[in-house]
Amino acid sequence: MNTITEILIGKKKLKLMPGDITGQDTDAIVNAANSGLMGGGGVDGAIHRAGGHVILEECKKIVSRIGRLETGKAVITTGGNLKARFVIHTVGPVWRGGTNGEPDLLSSAYRECLKLATGYKLKRISFPSISTGVYGYPVDLAAKVAIKEVISFLKDTPTPLEEVIFVLFDSGTLSAYQEALDHRADL
Repeated sequence: MNTITEILIGKKKLKLMPGDITGQDTDAIVNAANSGLMGGGGVDGAIHRAGGHVILEECKKIVSRIGRLETGKAVITTGGNLKARFVIHTVGPVWRGGTNGEPDLLSSAYRECLKLATGYKLKRISFPSISTGVYGYPVDLAAKVAIKEVISFLKDTPTPLEEVIFVLFDSGTLSAYQEALDHRADL
């Protein structure tokens, strides 16, 4: 499944597409970061490598000011060498079976990113699948949370956002998000 899906939420676009988020030419890309904001594996490491040292330097300043970033929260830095102007860093939950508040924390991570984008008057934002890599959140469950949270935000919140894009790295993840979008009950 390598197709791009696009739907309208009012006048706002929600798009699913395969690809590498580091190449997105949007106002901001979202980084599924760790709480220390120092880069790491997966999408976090890829964004830090592609964006260059300026992102790490800004992250160090943020951590020196606020400490480690709490799960479900988000901060913003420049995009450095990326096509995107900004990187919004958020910490998703580590999956511990689903009974430790993981859905609420994952919802918060998406919501906080969308609030930051709105505060910065951004029009286009690209998300990866937060918490589904080394943090072990089951992709099908994470996709339902992500789709529900983004649709709810676009429907209920005044925002300059015109387009929210999920850039999904592999076909299995793209299929899970497509399935979540196909089976949503609230459009």
